[in-house]
This record gives sequence, structure tokens and C-alpha cells, in this order.
Amino acid sequence: MGGNISTLPAKSIQTSLREAQRIAEISSHDELRRQLLLVSSDHQRSATLPSACYADPALFRYDVETLFRQSWVGVGRADRWKSSGDFGTRNIGGVPVLFVRDQGGELRAFANSCRHRGSLLLDGEGNCKKIRCPFHCWTYDLAGRLVFAPRMEKVPDFDPAAHGLTEFRIGLRDGFAFVNLGTAAGGLDSWLGDFSSLHAPWGLTQWATARTREFEVRCNWKSYLEVFNEYYHLPYVHPASINRRYMQPDDADDVCGNFTTQFGATDGNAALLADAQKQALPGAGTLTGRERNGVRYTWVYPNMTFAASPDSLWMYEAYPLAPDRCCIVQTVCFPAETFSLNDFEARTRHYYDRIDAAIAEDIPFLERQQAGLSAFTRQGRFSPLEPSVAKFAHWYAGHLRMHLG
Repeated sequence: MGGNISTLPAKSIQTSLREAQRIAEISSHDELRRQLLLVSSDHQRSATLPSACYADPALFRYDVETLFRQSWVGVGRADRWKSSGDFGTRNIGGVPVLFVRDQGGELRAFANSCRHRGSLLLDGEGNCKKIRCPFHCWTYDLAGRLVFAPRMEKVPDFDPAAHGLTEFRIGLRDGFAFVNLGTAAGGLDSWLGDFSSLHAPWGLTQWATARTREFEVRCNWKSYLEVFNEYYHLPYVHPASINRRYMQPDDADDVCGNFTTQFGATDGNAALLADAQKQALPGAGTLTGRERNGVRYTWVYPNMTFAASPDSLWMYEAYPLAPDRCCIVQTVCFPAETFSLNDFEARTRHYYDRIDAAIAEDIPFLERQQAGLSAFTRQGRFSPLEPSVAKFAHWYAGHLRMHLG
């Protein structure tokens, strides 16, 4: 019987293979839709996201092309680029993006691609007076205008004004910066909803960045953000480092906007290890009541999360590189008034020690989780200590269902 197939025309074989692939894809989508319907708004009854959401290449493309290229994406604190010419680069959904503070003090975002033949313009972080392509020396000012293009004056109908850098929408809220590469999402105010009013007690606009670092982790970008927003793993992953600082948290807040947030009281300062509690900085003067003795964990969809304590803020941006790999940007901030303390540098090192110790404990477990995913991984259920993770899962599942149609 095996010989019969080889007698079919090559065109017929190709048609049959395409049809079989189409049927398999339809079947796969039907199963994924069924699984996504199990992810509900009630976190006590909701299933977790299907494992395909963390491992499937097709869903990775969805994350990149839809969430990261069509949503408002958090890119950290705006004061990372303080002065005219300060710049930084990111890969956002496979798109190289350049952030630069222009001569008038405005933060701008451009495609990090020369308008000549697409070369990367700048790398990493730094300061520049102009943006010059290293390949053919096309040069742009800090507002993205083409100001020099060697020997192009003889090219017929060449208009430098029509060849400025491609600019993206950027927005600032409470000291955070957001960029939108597409046109599908509305304005930033609509995206964030009541984010600003809920975080008003911390006065975050007046906080300043003290340290930023970048690293890669061998896990899906969603997994990294999830572990930061749940208390469930604390006694098992952080038994000796930070677990004892955290008390039973509040449930996640009901919010308007594309984010989730949860407040929890702490026993002592959760931003410091046990042997460094005496190094605590003064808390923000804007805080009153129980907010002076706890931490608010917030996840702004899709990719930015932070913890606001009374005296420090530590945050992460997650950028997808592959289904099982992401780039993480870590930022640590403090109330601006504490920077003038004589022993500020010495005391903040203890905050960095705590943050680095916790993430060093998280990463091996995140990578083990990624390694355990397969086609045989079944959906689980959320514990009462994972409401923010469940809220993100419901948000993500809803968007993905709309995408699948």
C-alpha cells in the first residue's frame, strides 16, 4: 500500500499536505478556543492559561505582532533619559526602537532604522548630539529630521524632509514612559484607566531612578511577570530570604484599565533582607495609614510590572525574544528627596542586594517551569494567592479569543 502514494502527481501530494495541515490547524484552534473559555473572570473558578500560550511558536507570533506592536508598551521610567541627547534602545516585538530626549526636553521614540537602507542607528544607552548612521552617514537631529545625506543632492526629486525617522506615539504617566508602535490602541489615558488615581498616594512622578540593569531569562515573557505578581511561591522559593516579610495580602483591586494591582501589608521592610532592616530609607512623605507598612504590586499589561513600597520601587519590563526566552530590564527607584542623604549610596546597596537575591532564587524555578511545558501539559487552577496572575490570564485569553475569531 505504501507504494500507491508515490504514484500520485507531485501537485496532488502538495495539495493533500496543505489540506491536512489546514484541517490540523482548524482542529488545533478549536481546542485552543475551548481551553481559553475555561479562563474566567472569577479567579476562584478559573483555569490557568493553556501551556501553548507559553511555548507555541504561532502564539509567540501573536504576542509579538499583536500585543507588543499594537498595544501601549511600558518602557520604564522617563527619567532614565534626563538630558538632551540621552538615548536608549529596545527591541519591542521584533522592532528596533530608539528613545531619545530632544533639544527641547521632549522624550521621543523612533524606529531605530536608517531611512536609507535600514541600518541600526544606535546601540545600547548613551548621549548624542545627532543621530548618525554608521553605514553611509545619513544624519538626523534629535527630533528625527534628516539633516545630512552625503551626495544625495544630485538624486532627482530627493526631499530630505520626506526621509525623517519613523516616529512612534509615546506617553508619560506618573513618571513612567509608554510607547505605541501601531494604531489599533486608543489613547494612553483610555489604556491606563484609573491607574494614576489608584497610585496617587505614592506621588510616583517625584521618584527617581537609581539603578537599571538588563539580562535574559530562558522562560516565556509572561511567566517572568507572573511570578512577580503572586505570593503563592514565597515559602517554597524564598523561605529564608523574603518570605517572612510578607503577610496575607489583600485581594486584587477592581480597576478600570489594562492593569492589575494588589496591596499587601508587610512585617518590617519588604525591600530589605532581614539583616539589613536598620538600613531602611525614609518613606515617601505623601504616604499615610497602612500604605506606609506594605507594598503595592502592579502589572500594567502587557509587559511592565513594579512593586511600590514606602521607600523604594523596583520594576521589570519583559520583552519576548522567543517562546522560551525573554529580555528583562530591571529598574530601582527611590523618592527623590532621599537622594540627598549623605549615606544614600551605602544604604541603597542593601536594597539592591535584596532585589538581586530574590530574582536569583526565582530564575531557576522559572526555567524549570518552561522546561516542563509540553503538548501533554494540562491546564491547572489558581490558588487564592494568585489573583493578579488570574486577572492577567483572563485579559490575555479574551484578547486571544478575539484574534482567533
